[in-house]
Amino acid sequence: MDTLAEIKRLYYQATAATIQRDLTRAVEILKSMDSEGERERAAVYMDGLSQMRSEWSARRTRSSPPGGTRRGTPKRPRR
Repeated sequence: MDTLAEIKRLYYQATAATIQRDLTRAVEILKSMDSEGERERAAVYMDGLSQMRSEWSARRTRSSPPGGTRRGTPKRPRR
């Protein structure tokens, strides 16, 4: 498969559950590209994968309870 096509496939099929693996694979593919032109075309998809990872990580962090406590368990006061 064409390397740019593989990065595109990773971009379009990425999910919150697979984004880290997909981005890691895309970086490996990017490193193997021979021409600067290919890398420039792939940069758009690489940027998109990176942004998706950031957005999905932020959502996961925001949905976690504050202070690392479980829901329904009161936070202990600091002394």
